[in-house]
This record gives sequence, C-alpha cells and structure tokens, in this order.
Amino acid sequence: MAFPTAVNDQITDAVTQSNVKVLGDAPAMAMGAIYQSLAHSTGILYENATSAQQQLAISAQAATNQGVIQLYSVDTMAGAVSTAKVAQSDVPDTMLALLTALKATKGY
Repeated sequence: MAFPTAVNDQITDAVTQSNVKVLGDAPAMAMGAIYQSLAHSTGILYENATSAQQQLAISAQAATNQGVIQLYSVDTMAGAVSTAKVAQSDVPDTMLALLTALKATKGY
C-alpha cells in the first residue's frame, strides 16, 4: 500500500497497480518492436538481393548480345579492313600498270 494521503486508498492502489503494469509490459513491448524492426530489415534485404540479381541478369544478357553481334560481324569487318588496306596502298596502281602492260603485249 501507498503512504497515507487525503486520497482514498483504493484509488492510490489502482494507480500504483496501473503504473506497475506499464513497467511490467515494457520489456515485452520493446522486444516486439525489435522483432518487428528485424522482420522489416530482413524484408528489405531480400528485396535488394532480388533487385541486384535482376540487374545482373540484364547485364549478362546485354554482354551476350554484344558478343553475338561481334561474332556475326567478324567476316564483314575483316573484309572492310583488308579493303581499306588495299585501297590505301599502291597495289591498285601497280595492278593497273600490269594490266595495261599485258594488254599492250597481247596485240603483238
């Protein structure tokens, strides 16, 4: 019981018991809040992992696509490079000179 006051003893007992109940419930409420926070954090962790996995799959598809494009363009690129090299050299002039010489000698 509480100290004697001008208030009825039953009222002071009820208030005291209510305060004790609040103090007794505090650890359970704190643990509930911790568990709820843990569950929320774990959910966000899994969402981020799923998002990262999706982004990685998209990057892998893009890299595969670029590799296939390069494989299909090997022949055309080799042809373009060799044509450019021949065009920049003096081979066409030499071949034209040989062709002219051959045509000139055929007539005799």
